[in-house]
Amino acid sequence: MLVSLSAIAGLLFGFVELAGEVMEGETTAFDKRILLALRDPLNPDLPGGPWWLARMARDITSLGSTTILAILTAATLGFLLLLHKRAAALLVLVAVGGGGALSTVLKMLFDRARPDLVPHGDQVISASFPSGHAMQSAVVYLTLGALLTQFVEGRRTKAYLLSWAMVLTLIIGASRVYLGVHWPTDVLAGWSVGAAWAALCWMVAEWLQRRGAVEQDRPEATAGR
Repeated sequence: MLVSLSAIAGLLFGFVELAGEVMEGETTAFDKRILLALRDPLNPDLPGGPWWLARMARDITSLGSTTILAILTAATLGFLLLLHKRAAALLVLVAVGGGGALSTVLKMLFDRARPDLVPHGDQVISASFPSGHAMQSAVVYLTLGALLTQFVEGRRTKAYLLSWAMVLTLIIGASRVYLGVHWPTDVLAGWSVGAAWAALCWMVAEWLQRRGAVEQDRPEATAGR
């Protein structure tokens, strides 16, 4: 638990420091440099790289959309309820719902404008900081990845699941910068606070599990069902 608390504290400290730098305008040059580096040098209105890369980025970014994340969460809740794991389902609902609420509050609090250097490669309807896609992807995919590890055995299998959860979180966030709809620091902030929230929720879940308030999700517990 001490390791988890240290990681959460580190992530939150990084978010607070980054937010302060952003509000003071200290990250403006860095943000602009990275954003323009991902554009066509001959025509900054176009994203850099081959034509199919922009299409791929839009497909990847959709994995962090509210619709997709809601479907994944609903499917997970249904799965847990079928296994009669109501407490675990409630924890997932609180983790995802709480993460969404926190993202909305932070966006309203900082109210940072979206990048205006390049055309947006995706529709945007909210403030920029922190990135909702990056934050919610971290919350949902890391939470679900950690949940899945409870149904398998072996460190390599668990590491594989968590690795894919992290990869999805990273590429979704990166796609937001590539599409020009977020500053790089928006995404860094989203990753930080999203991972911290997911870790906090999972730490609470493990604590409740040890106290018997949450069902054990071990492979042997579901065998024969």
